[in-house]
Amino acid sequence: MPNDTFAFKKFSIKQDKCAMKVGTDAVLLGAWIYPNGSKTILDIGTGTGVISLMLAQKSEAKITAIDINKESTEQAKLNVSESIFSAKVDVKNISIQDLAKESDEKFDLIVTNPPYFIDSFKGVEITRTIARHADSLPFEELIDSVKKLLDIKGKFCLILPKNEAGIFRKMAEQKGLHLSKLLRIRTRLEKETEKRHLMQFEFKETEFSESTLVLEENESRNYTEAYKEFTKDYYLNF
Repeated sequence: MPNDTFAFKKFSIKQDKCAMKVGTDAVLLGAWIYPNGSKTILDIGTGTGVISLMLAQKSEAKITAIDINKESTEQAKLNVSESIFSAKVDVKNISIQDLAKESDEKFDLIVTNPPYFIDSFKGVEITRTIARHADSLPFEELIDSVKKLLDIKGKFCLILPKNEAGIFRKMAEQKGLHLSKLLRIRTRLEKETEKRHLMQFEFKETEFSESTLVLEENESRNYTEAYKEFTKDYYLNF
């Protein structure tokens, strides 16, 4: 399999046109989310389309996948069209801000692996810069757009680094979105630092649950049984 193609158990992802390749963050989010009977799902900043296809594998929902980058949109459309889930996923070249202005549709589930670098050095490659920095999708605009498009009983899920997650959580709760579920990601057990937070928000305050997932057993990058179980429906080697 060439380097520009990433094979999962039930679909493959071509990524030669995308600045951001398939990464652990997207797979963690896609594996963690439980659609729970959702009929409509919105995937913001779909990139290669990997999260949409992961959700299509475990859901009968109609999935709308959007991205502001034309090349990423074309890539996602190709990946969707070549998958067995093509009838479930509709890919659109539009920003979440514009979709929120133009659409009256309400989604049962909204997901995103958003750009998150807020005050860091911006790289030379412009497409990768846009994909990684929050300039094109500030947290406040993301939250406001989600509030407009999310069903009153819906759920909003995303993944962020720990520090950015803290900023986002505070901002979301100030705007009426309440954290209902949290998964903390640690690379190894002996490492104190949590690398990522996967968060689920809802309009209504509800019972809060949290857990931790450790990815590696040791420095040799032997994966934990918990991580293998977590991603076994997708990764070929698990």
